[in-house]
Amino acid sequence: MRKTIFIAAAFALAACSEKGETTVSAVPAENASQRMGYFASHGWEVEEISEKTVTIPESFSDVYEKYAVMQDKQGLPLRRYAGRNARLFVYEIKNYSPENKKMLAELLVCDNTAVASMVYSEDSGSIRLPVS
Repeated sequence: MRKTIFIAAAFALAACSEKGETTVSAVPAENASQRMGYFASHGWEVEEISEKTVTIPESFSDVYEKYAVMQDKQGLPLRRYAGRNARLFVYEIKNYSPENKKMLAELLVCDNTAVASMVYSEDSGSIRLPVS
């Protein structure tokens, strides 16, 4: 499962290529209620399935830059946290299953703030969406 999540995340990162920025705002994500509330505020019903510590790259590769652009569009401050350790929470989406595909959501949290998020299909990310 872990390998599937990483493959899906890599494909999802590659999918976002349009430039665009929105106002960056802090989204509290200190506890499970706040993290699940973030998804609920965008209409997603989720159940947490994993958590791990990751490091946000200091310099973004082309693929990671595309992921950062997705975060810019969602108003999440990923770029501010380059080079920092973060917690990656992965959730199963309970209320959306296009083509009967299992959907996952991820939330990257640094300093109790959501800094990145996305929704993607478990099948190596053939479907990739911003959370908002």
